[in-house]
Amino acid sequence: MNIHKISQMSAADHVLVTAAVADAEQHTSGEIVTIVTDLSDHYDDIAMAWASAVAFLALVSYATFPDFYIGLITRLSGGWGHEYTTGEYVALLVTAVALKWVGTWLILKWTPLRMALTPKATKLARVCNRAISLFKVGTESKTQARTGVLLYLSMKEHRAEIVADEAIASKVAPEVWGDAMVALLDQVKAGNPGAGVAAAVAQMGVVLAEHFPKGINNPNELPDRLIEL
Repeated sequence: MNIHKISQMSAADHVLVTAAVADAEQHTSGEIVTIVTDLSDHYDDIAMAWASAVAFLALVSYATFPDFYIGLITRLSGGWGHEYTTGEYVALLVTAVALKWVGTWLILKWTPLRMALTPKATKLARVCNRAISLFKVGTESKTQARTGVLLYLSMKEHRAEIVADEAIASKVAPEVWGDAMVALLDQVKAGNPGAGVAAAVAQMGVVLAEHFPKGINNPNELPDRLIEL
């Protein structure tokens, strides 16, 4: 999936988040990875679903009220009447339905409208799936003690996910990350995504330090830097 790199995060945001991760990991054997993206999915299937629904409703309307639409065509053609055969009417019907589908699909190429018409549950599921996919690729089982945790923020969906490796998930219930999520989303809503990620990382560090305090041998196994996709 080709997702354009976001532009909301400044160089100062990168410095802030990297410092927050490094500071949090000073007190824990846990490894925090931060990823921010503009959009987790293009939702092209949602645009096609809406286009298909509009085309179907148009088809039902045309088939139910054929005289009205034939009269409309006659008026638009200057009043010249024409006795349509069944084949001609079917051809007109198919053409009109196809135009409805294509027109709706083209309108929904505008991302804000497509996002507005995408069900919330669908957006939440896509963000969660994207976070898990990225976690499996870059974080899961990448540390010796299975103590990696991913903080994932998807800007346009206004959604974040925290996905933890095996050792962490076995001790820390998902709801424990609530303070980190609140800290993140409050700052994002205020227009400060970098500060939000840094604040969330600090809260995650507190949780990790409680359950996975720093040991004698604590190498930095995963990158501290903020990753933009």
